[in-house]
Amino acid sequence: MKATGCVRKPDPLGRIVIPVRLRKNLGIEHGDDIELFVDGEYIVLKKYTQPCIFCRQTEDICEYRGKHICDTCMISLRYYDMIKGLYKK
Repeated sequence: MKATGCVRKPDPLGRIVIPVRLRKNLGIEHGDDIELFVDGEYIVLKKYTQPCIFCRQTEDICEYRGKHICDTCMISLRYYDMIKGLYKK
């Protein structure tokens, strides 16, 4: 875990502010969803990534017709479409 040098106090509602520099470095923009995890005595924040609608994987996700699909499932879909004669290059 890398120290950032930032120390923040929660406000009366328990909220903390993530500094702009840190948000930019992590690619977090206004309105993005953030996941919270507990790892022992640590609270871990992670930018939320929608999982693949088929296998629930969260890596190598692309959007296809408004749905989030991983590369592996996308290849399977294209193969299925080729078999059925639906896929055109």
